[in-house]
Amino acid sequence: MKQIHSDIFQFRGSHYEFGKMQGERLRESIILDNRRKQWKAKRPRFKIDVNETKTAFLQFAPGIWEELLGLQESLDLPMEEVLRDFGGCRIDAMPSGCSIVTGDDFLVRNYDFHPQTYEGRFLLFQPTDGGYAFIGPSSRITGRMDGMNEKGFAMGYNFTHRKQPGDGFVCYMIGRIMLETCSTIQEAVALLKEIPHRGSFSYVVQDKSGESAIIEASPRAVDVRKDAACTNHFEIQQHENRNYLNDSYERLDAIRQQPDATQDAYQAFRLFNDVDKGVFSKLYKSWAGTIHTSAYLPKELTVWFALGGNQEPEIFDFKKWLAGEDLTEHKIYGEIDTDIGFAHLDKQFI
Repeated sequence: MKQIHSDIFQFRGSHYEFGKMQGERLRESIILDNRRKQWKAKRPRFKIDVNETKTAFLQFAPGIWEELLGLQESLDLPMEEVLRDFGGCRIDAMPSGCSIVTGDDFLVRNYDFHPQTYEGRFLLFQPTDGGYAFIGPSSRITGRMDGMNEKGFAMGYNFTHRKQPGDGFVCYMIGRIMLETCSTIQEAVALLKEIPHRGSFSYVVQDKSGESAIIEASPRAVDVRKDAACTNHFEIQQHENRNYLNDSYERLDAIRQQPDATQDAYQAFRLFNDVDKGVFSKLYKSWAGTIHTSAYLPKELTVWFALGGNQEPEIFDFKKWLAGEDLTEHKIYGEIDTDIGFAHLDKQFI
């Protein structure tokens, strides 16, 4: 078992200052060094036009562009490199797992991916220059794996495939933009129908009404369906699915075959986090091992979070934080059944 942690970052202020703060913290970490090693091992198969990317951000999320400028200043890097590492546009997203279930007052999610990609950052950000405050784990620094905002809008996404990519934003940046700009399911659907997509993902969203939706988004189409559970395949756009889907269907069946376990948030959390119930995955070497389990309760504005399996969740009262009461915790601890290194903890030898 590998002992791991996520650092908790809390920030209230402008996007630009938020970017500067994150850049200062990154300079003291090994994340940047590991990222550069990844690019040395594998050349990017995409080109980023700075002006085109700026135009896209200014259309959908101008605050995040300011955050990128803050990162650029504090890291003293060319904007091309900042966008390659933190921009979330045109980059290729790697295959992954992930499972999500929703109920009347909760969204529970397993984040399944490769440990070397995990940066161990859990953020609370309250912008003073526009956009909703939100809470959740980060991906590629500026993106979000899942999360909930001050309006009680929660989201998570599940990988479907990365074939025939488009010239658009990747999943974790789209998730971030949703958290900053959407308060309802309807607003999320409208955004996903307008924003350009790089890859194919299901975005599962829930708002304070208790309603939820699964939005199947590919570079070619966006469709909406109703279901409580979602794994790694499309039900409407089936022609977009990968050929091998056994693992996705197995986890979906495990959720559907235990309906009593999805009647309330805690039982759903246990269904996803307990390693013996068929949803938690140990396929870390296949880019599909469960690293964290998160639960969002929009009506209460409460978040539960755990690293690794068979854990009791850390509970965060987001409503109190929004009222100005900072968290006293600085780290979230857990353990993962793997010997693979993590991006924020172990120097990688790729």
